[in-house]
Amino acid sequence: MLRRKGERDPSVECNRALLVSVAQFHHGVNLGDRSGAVKDTKRIHRTLSKLGFKVDIHNDLNSDEIYALFEKESRRPVKDCFLAVLSSHGEEGCVFGADGRPVRLSHIFSCFDNTLMEEKTKLFFIQACRGGDLDDGVEVDSAGGDTTEDSFSQYLSVPVDTAVMYATAPGYGAFTHPLGAVFLQTLCTLLEEDTRNLELTRLLTRLSHRVAYTFQAKGRVLGGKKEMPCFLTRMTREVFPFAEPGKDTGANGLSATSLVGAENGRTRTPSIS
Repeated sequence: MLRRKGERDPSVECNRALLVSVAQFHHGVNLGDRSGAVKDTKRIHRTLSKLGFKVDIHNDLNSDEIYALFEKESRRPVKDCFLAVLSSHGEEGCVFGADGRPVRLSHIFSCFDNTLMEEKTKLFFIQACRGGDLDDGVEVDSAGGDTTEDSFSQYLSVPVDTAVMYATAPGYGAFTHPLGAVFLQTLCTLLEEDTRNLELTRLLTRLSHRVAYTFQAKGRVLGGKKEMPCFLTRMTREVFPFAEPGKDTGANGLSATSLVGAENGRTRTPSIS
């Protein structure tokens, strides 16, 4: 069968990305709309497509639809890497569907603990609040309260060879903006630079550093507040999921802060996811 130039051969497995974004909630749900989510989705789609991922976008699904989608996606073939972005309002351990009902992240992660995904790299990026606290830029070891048990149960649900990166630490809010969320926009920026050739954990560390040290909220209420992404990993090997083919990925030996300069800083007037 003839295919247009640039069209993928459906018989060839490829790396896949799933973008699930909730920007508008059902009438009567006491959660505000998220105007920047559309810009995030468009940029992530463009960035990952250029890196060879087949990207599927799903907007404003309710909780049951999100569960069903991930159950289905966890049983589809993938070449080397499956990547998911979940963007919505949230609390520790969950994000919210368009119907305002919680989607338990532990359930989503556990879907991928199967033989089909056993030797694949699995990445999850979570753009959502994990509580109501705001980060003043001081060192935080724990959010305290009742988040510890839920955080631990999330870890136990994460399959081997999986990394999960959150926009913020347990118990804290994540910032969003009509121009896009700083966490997801910074991720795209790094994947558009040579940084994409880094080993995964070094790339995620670079992402944490750039958000933590170059972002500061503006405004009378939120001015001076910071955001500190964090990630957990059950990777058993080094992986380079975004590297250019044939690129010498281990030669430069740079630390996670070596290429992050003050010129990359920016300020925004944010809201809370």
